[in-house]
Amino acid sequence: MTVEANERVQHGTSFGAVAAAYAEHRPDYAEAAVRWALAPAGPHPRVLDLGAGTGKLTAMLAAFGADVTAVEPDPAMFAELRRVVPAVRAMPGSAEAIPLADASVDAVLCAQAMHWFDMDTALPEIARVLVPGGVLAGLWNSDDDRVPWVAGLDRVSEGAASTTLSSWRAATAGARLTEMESPQFGRAERAEFEHGQRRTADSLVATVATHSRLLVMELGERERLLAQIRSYLDERPETRAGEFTLPMVTVVIRAIRA
Repeated sequence: MTVEANERVQHGTSFGAVAAAYAEHRPDYAEAAVRWALAPAGPHPRVLDLGAGTGKLTAMLAAFGADVTAVEPDPAMFAELRRVVPAVRAMPGSAEAIPLADASVDAVLCAQAMHWFDMDTALPEIARVLVPGGVLAGLWNSDDDRVPWVAGLDRVSEGAASTTLSSWRAATAGARLTEMESPQFGRAERAEFEHGQRRTADSLVATVATHSRLLVMELGERERLLAQIRSYLDERPETRAGEFTLPMVTVVIRAIRA
């Protein structure tokens, strides 16, 4: 295993230790973004939520009337998923070994998850379970650093908090588009949707603490960084007095099964 692949596995498997906090503090996704991702699949589609985590997207898909199946590899995250959305069909599995039949779903959505996949193996698996003309879509939330205090938050977090919109556009979007290009899928397209999450200083610090870059840090370094972030939030007029909205953008990349 390469160093890069080893780091991906280390980060990608770090969330189970904080599954309950992840379920409580991580944001959902802009409704318009989810509807755009699903649009090519038609009304009432059969949807696989792949890498479903604790069910943030799963619950939204069920509320939209989709026939949802959630697949998640981490046992602790899977337990939270079953607790949060008990009525939804859920099963353990991974993007590299999907426990569904061929051509059994109209859409595969991956929320805040696709960057953990081994895409060389995952893309053929995803294509296998999709019907011809089905849609694959990845969704990611990014902090909107066009807002000055959000840009400041990124600086004091030393890049360990959420990906910012500017860094997504500069370094990530092209890579994600390229990853989804394969003989099984047509040309990928991207769209952005404004979003926001009601937070307090406490809950925003708790959210930051669920990110993989924090989870794999040494304890002392993690505590130093979280204290630095909390001090910044206590000083900013936008965030120091009760609830505020964290400005975000949900980015979607989708491609159609050939």
